[in-house]
Amino acid sequence: MGADLSNDPCGETAVVRPPISGGRVRVVEVMATGTNGGAQEHVYSLVNRMDRERYDVRVVSLSHGSSVRRLEKAGIDVSVIDEPDDRAAVRALAEMLAPIEPEVIHNHMFRAEVVGTRTALLLGEMGCKRPGVISTIHSSRIRCVEERQTLRQLTPLMDRLIVVSKAIERKIREEGRYGAPVSLIYNGVDMQRYNHQQPCCTFREEFGIPEGVPVVGVVARLEAEKGHRTLIDAWPVVLASHPEAWLLVVGEGSERNSLEAQAASLGISNRVVFTGRREDVPAVTAALDVAVLPSYREAQGLSVLEAMALSRPVIASNVGGIPEMIEEGVSGLMVPPGDCDALAGAIVRLLSDHPLADMLARRGHDLVHERFCIELMTSSIESLYDEMALKMRSSTRVAR
Repeated sequence: MGADLSNDPCGETAVVRPPISGGRVRVVEVMATGTNGGAQEHVYSLVNRMDRERYDVRVVSLSHGSSVRRLEKAGIDVSVIDEPDDRAAVRALAEMLAPIEPEVIHNHMFRAEVVGTRTALLLGEMGCKRPGVISTIHSSRIRCVEERQTLRQLTPLMDRLIVVSKAIERKIREEGRYGAPVSLIYNGVDMQRYNHQQPCCTFREEFGIPEGVPVVGVVARLEAEKGHRTLIDAWPVVLASHPEAWLLVVGEGSERNSLEAQAASLGISNRVVFTGRREDVPAVTAALDVAVLPSYREAQGLSVLEAMALSRPVIASNVGGIPEMIEEGVSGLMVPPGDCDALAGAIVRLLSDHPLADMLARRGHDLVHERFCIELMTSSIESLYDEMALKMRSSTRVAR
């Protein structure tokens, strides 16, 4: 089933909330890693859009990385606890947060769920007010038995789970995660960054791509589950129909060397560019003729939404939360995961049928504006923060 366009929550008047007595709500966002990815992009967008007069927000990352540097550059209060042992990380985080007395700990990704939740419990044991615990499940990763058991034990101790798609909600139920209420809050796109972005005017010169030739691109971590291998396998078929086309692979990750070797073995290295990490992803995405996300698993697929916001026609695997964003043949094209022939056919179709590509681009842009804006995401999460802060402050007054 495709996306439902019957409502337009992003177009509604912004929620005006009554003031909360007791000062700003103290929120700590805990990231499992400081590297680059969809969860880190979510945190970056969220903290930059929160109402600073209402929320005192800071970020703690459990490792260093490019996302930490990006947050710092944006003026966000970021701390790093680079401690590989979970118990030591919990103690360090509790000691860091005790003087702050946070009212909400919001965890992002598996290790943050473990460390952040246990930190909240330890703060209570230390005589501090136990903060409310929210965990956002960003990943569609298949958990091992030990991790599933840990999450089943910790979930009843959390106050709220946020899922970024209905597919992720089904996943956590299959994992046996019960005992905490669940809220569905889709990731949102910052339309200020992605709505009217001018295409990058330098990357063709950087990588020797001639002007006027079509460029297909994928923006994703270079990890196995993102499906780059299928896309590279499909590329010779695309070149047979459009020999002038180029493939742009944007991102960093552990698969880069093997993907470059795969392209070389297929004899297509002269038509495939690996850009590495880019700080100008919106501008690069805006310059693509077709955006692709060939994932084997996907929680939601934020890069698909970003491409749609930029009026780029998209092709994505029919997995996870992607069918909740794309209506086949209306706002994008979907193909079976791992099917290089279907993927090649879809790419050739959009490179050949410009009216179809233009129609998909327009419909995709409208869909993101209507259903997947950053304002809706931020407002929904802020409402949960307010709910927890009010509950904590009310219980404090009763205790007195």
